[in-house]
Amino acid sequence: MKARVVSLCVFLLCIPAVCVIGMLFFKERSVSFSCISVVVLMLGAYLYVYEKKRSPAAELVIIALMSALSVLGRIVFAFLPSLKPCSAIIILTAIYFGKETGFMVGAFTALVSNFYFGQGGWTPFQMLAWGLTGYFAGMLGKWLVKNRFLLLAYGAVIGVFFSLLMDLYTCLWTDGKIIFSRYLALISAAAWVTVSYAVSNVIFLALFMQPMGRIFDRLRVKYAIGIYPPEGENNNES
Repeated sequence: MKARVVSLCVFLLCIPAVCVIGMLFFKERSVSFSCISVVVLMLGAYLYVYEKKRSPAAELVIIALMSALSVLGRIVFAFLPSLKPCSAIIILTAIYFGKETGFMVGAFTALVSNFYFGQGGWTPFQMLAWGLTGYFAGMLGKWLVKNRFLLLAYGAVIGVFFSLLMDLYTCLWTDGKIIFSRYLALISAAAWVTVSYAVSNVIFLALFMQPMGRIFDRLRVKYAIGIYPPEGENNNES
């Protein structure tokens, strides 16, 4: 109950407050200040609520393990800036372990890996983008786990979403506000990066979905960790 009250206070009081503060004190930077502050507050509220809920130890282990694997994947593929397995790992984790676990793995992937790549104003946006990548995958999990084409299509679409959100951050940071013409120019200039993100997600999902799916299915059967049964298996197991 306390966590819910804090969350409501953040959305009903803190977010409007930082928007007003931005307009009063940051003038030409009011939009960028407000947007970054809102992203940080949203992340903080979600992480606080999650921390207050009673999560089983197994779920925390999965979050730590998959976050570490995703971070390692980002570092190993550092020489290929637009080709990363992170989103695929986050998506598959969310499908088999739920949207909240997916969000946490996505957010921690950005936060922890940026200790290697460099922290900055982009970190909260990356945390939100990868967090939502996992959250939406968890919401659609019961369909994605059964349909390979739908899973790959989701990977492509979410890759475009990630790039567009980061282009929005770049626009805010450059101009201090959203200039639509500038945003379109950034999208055009980064078109090859956007396509690379989408293709990268499809490639790594195609490579990982069967081996990781088997491992996650095994964890569910043996240790009752996870939320979806293997494809074609009856939910009423003995």
